Amino acid sequence: MAPRIQLEKAAWRWVDTVKPEDIGREHIELAYRVKLPACKRGACRRNCKGNPNCLVGIGEQAWLGEIDENAFHNIDDPNSERRDKNTFVGLTNLGATCYVNTFLQVWFHNLELRGSLYECHNSRAQEHNTESDYEPQSICEHLQYLFALLQNSNRKYIDPSGLVKALGLDTGQQQDAQEFSKLFLSLLEDTLSKQKNPNLQNVIQQQFCGQFSYVTMCNQCGRSSALPSRFYELELNIQGHKNLTECVTEFLKEEKLDGENRYFCESCQSKQSATRRIRLHSLPPTLNLQLMRFVFDRQTGHKKKLNTFISFPEQLDMGPFLEGKEDQKCVYELNAVLIHRGISAYSGHYIAHVKDARTGDWYKFNDEEIEKMEGKKLQLGTEEDIAETVKSQTRKPKCSKGYHCSRNAYMLVYKVQEEENSDPSRTNIEVPAFLQRLVDRDNHKFEEWCSEMADMRKQSVDKGKAKHEEVKELYELLPARDGEEYEFIPLEWLKKWLDDSTATKEIDSSLFLCSHGKLHPDKVGESKRVSLQAAQLLYDRYGGGPRLDGSSLCRECVGQRCRVLRLKNQLNEDYKEISNLVKRMLSGEGYWVGKASLRSWRQLALEQLEEDEHETKHSNGQTNGQGPHSANSKEFGPELSEGTEDEMKTFNEDIVCCHGGLSILETERKLVSSEVWTKLREYFPKAPEFTQNQEACQQCLTLEQEEKDNEAVSKMMALDQKNQLLNLFNEKNRPTLTKWPQGTDVLYIVPLFFVDEWRKFIRRPTKSSPVSNVGNTLLLCPHGGFMFTYDSLISGDAQHIALLWPNEWEVISRLFIVDQQISIHCLKQTTPNGPTTQYTTQPDLCWDCRESFLFQQQRDLREYTQATIYIRKVIEDKRMIKEAAPELNASSSEAEEEKEEHPKVEGERDPDFSQSQDSAKRLKLSDSSAAAAAAAAVVAAAAAAAVVPVTSMTKLGGIRRSTRHRKQRGEKALIVSANQTLKELKIQIMHAFSVAPFDQNLSIDGKSLTDDSATLGSLGVIPECIIFLKADEPIADYAAMDDVYQVRMPEEGFKGGWLGCVFDSR
Repeated sequence: MAPRIQLEKAAWRWVDTVKPEDIGREHIELAYRVKLPACKRGACRRNCKGNPNCLVGIGEQAWLGEIDENAFHNIDDPNSERRDKNTFVGLTNLGATCYVNTFLQVWFHNLELRGSLYECHNSRAQEHNTESDYEPQSICEHLQYLFALLQNSNRKYIDPSGLVKALGLDTGQQQDAQEFSKLFLSLLEDTLSKQKNPNLQNVIQQQFCGQFSYVTMCNQCGRSSALPSRFYELELNIQGHKNLTECVTEFLKEEKLDGENRYFCESCQSKQSATRRIRLHSLPPTLNLQLMRFVFDRQTGHKKKLNTFISFPEQLDMGPFLEGKEDQKCVYELNAVLIHRGISAYSGHYIAHVKDARTGDWYKFNDEEIEKMEGKKLQLGTEEDIAETVKSQTRKPKCSKGYHCSRNAYMLVYKVQEEENSDPSRTNIEVPAFLQRLVDRDNHKFEEWCSEMADMRKQSVDKGKAKHEEVKELYELLPARDGEEYEFIPLEWLKKWLDDSTATKEIDSSLFLCSHGKLHPDKVGESKRVSLQAAQLLYDRYGGGPRLDGSSLCRECVGQRCRVLRLKNQLNEDYKEISNLVKRMLSGEGYWVGKASLRSWRQLALEQLEEDEHETKHSNGQTNGQGPHSANSKEFGPELSEGTEDEMKTFNEDIVCCHGGLSILETERKLVSSEVWTKLREYFPKAPEFTQNQEACQQCLTLEQEEKDNEAVSKMMALDQKNQLLNLFNEKNRPTLTKWPQGTDVLYIVPLFFVDEWRKFIRRPTKSSPVSNVGNTLLLCPHGGFMFTYDSLISGDAQHIALLWPNEWEVISRLFIVDQQISIHCLKQTTPNGPTTQYTTQPDLCWDCRESFLFQQQRDLREYTQATIYIRKVIEDKRMIKEAAPELNASSSEAEEEKEEHPKVEGERDPDFSQSQDSAKRLKLSDSSAAAAAAAAVVAAAAAAAVVPVTSMTKLGGIRRSTRHRKQRGEKALIVSANQTLKELKIQIMHAFSVAPFDQNLSIDGKSLTDDSATLGSLGVIPECIIFLKADEPIADYAAMDDVYQVRMPEEGFKGGWLGCVFDSR
């Protein structure tokens, strides 16, 4: 089928030969495309919207032929949520709680711990009414219920959110897994110690606690002292080691205490060199070995992960490391391996490999997914593939039989080897009856849910089958055959009817109606012509309306469209003719036409025609001014060049003045012949008409003359004021406060804004309004007091005012209306101590408002957002250096490198740099003078720190200079906020200068910035200030900062909940 646009053109091609009054039924059917051939299946890749008879590609493909029942619903099989036979139950990952899930699975498989928890007294669970949901309160209650569900639940996985919420964990932030293990066992130990059953009070110590001592021996006298201690896990350093034996050996090796680290010997009564080592005395049944993969990096100030391979055995003999108690069992079997997948300490995923104590099979616990290893062997190969993205890839070493190798394992759990004839009942841990009752209730709820889901699936399938039969029946009836009655159905409704994912609503054809209540010709492409039989069935089943049959074809709309299209075709011919007539010499009577109207008359005519058509046109019609005849018409001359004139709505309105008469602007109108005007009147019968003899508007002529007279008066006024205040206009011979002028003891003050506006008027009196008054109240407080002191005017507030001589003030007072006189007086007196000078203002200074103004000014400097500050890096000799690292977070305008330096303000003293007046010359930086370079840098820093962040200010010499910050080499601009901490600023500096936070020494105005937790506002960091950076040592290895780039905010740790209390007590 031809494209939609071609179909639309073909539907109206007959208008060239048929007048509106000659339209017949055959023309109407052509306009509505009733007799277009229908498309066959397979002929169209998608539905032909321009053809109302095309019923292909509207969604019928999904219903024709055989359909799988699963296509009728989107409900997963509830049995997929059911626990598989002879496997374990998983735990839901609540966001970033995979590290919690791994430890819970490891502790669940510790049969001694599980059995002990089952024995804990729980009156709440025992007395609970199974009609309501059980909500545990204490840590033991949560673990009891969780372990019971893990043991006997019918679910594939369960939700641990109750326990996680009680622990106060942030489900969206991954915490330190090793720290969590320590805190949780400590919390569990404290909770069990409060049980009344004495067999439960020491369960944690009996399972996980061992003993060692720190033994220190004096090298002088040989005296040995031991400090006994307990441990729940051994923290083994893995850096530089290849296997577990090396890690344990280093943990127990001797440490030399010498130099400043010498040991105070009680026998020698003095500090002596000594050796210290750890001596293992006893080991627990469950030995937790923490592999310290997550270490602190001093260069970056954050943790990083060591992705190095460590080999560890399935059977570990701790006998060689144990001292004393030779009868103690020292052979351990590998029971669990906890894995961290990822290269960064701040991201990744945690899983656990755990050995089933009953069968000896290995399982991989990955949140909800549980996988059994083949052949009762631990398999870590797939877990090691995740870390292949590290930059320095190392080949996995070969492991001997009975050994495993991993660069992601961070914790190993070993269980003491049991004798072969051990009691088999030890591995048979039964759930207590009071807990099993709660588990049975949860299983019952799960079975009800499965049944409900199965019923919903069945209902969806039954509904889908019924819809399948309906579609197969109706789709065959849809095509309307020639000569039979038909109706139009909206295409979108048919698509939704065939789309089973949405509910089928009633048929709505109201949007397709024209103003005459019939089917609009423009909407025929969005509807489909179907047989009367099919339409009757659809309306009987779904309802709706109005129904559009063969009598709904609108003759009025077709006739209107025919008239418009014919006029558009005639318009092109008239346009060419008028273009030629305008070029001819005018003879006889003429008419005034606006040049803008003449340039765009065809466009206006099109808009007028389309406006006539708009009454029966829908939203898919063309907008005004976008007709099909927008081709460039420069070939007809510049006066008829096409273009859309601003606000041109009616032809010839551009030469109508505001009084309704002919415009006085002759350059904007043109005389045309009566022949041209007659043709234009055919398109614009209501256009304003002005003959050649029509006089221009008298009111406009009068206003024009008055305006010329006013301009002459303004020029005379400006010339007079300029002559009387010539020095003020030219900024010559201006008084200054730093050097009070001789011959006068009073100067007058006006706002600088008044002077600027007055100068604008003097320069362009006809374009600017004359200044009539002086608003000095702008410089006064609400009480009528002056807002500035003499000292503040000298130091920068003079940017708001202009100083006047007394004779200038007399002229100002005479020429302008002054609301308040403001003056500053110089009173010189002779005292026994010598001459003194006192400055006063009239009105007097209002101290209360002045202090409030200063307070607000200081507060604005402390409460800013998105302000620019400058970081200047210095080295030992104070010379500025330029780093090669890219500049991040810099201001787009002020972060550009500038070659200019800050000028030293006259009279300004730098407390850190002084020299005699004779040698106070401008210092220049050079390679041969390091001292001169240092001095210039300090001077520039002091000058920059003294600059007030405004666009311009009055300097001491009365010259207004730009105060835009001039950057120096080695300086970078950063965007900061007042509530930002110093630590966050250091991270920004690290990105800009590649200097780690620990190596940054920051100072401002000679004061060191050391408190990382303090905000920039509290540290006195204000917009446009300069912070000096001195680096201890640069970081050349950008790869070392990989983890730091992933950290934007400091870790908050375990705050809130039970773990927060344990953390605080520690």
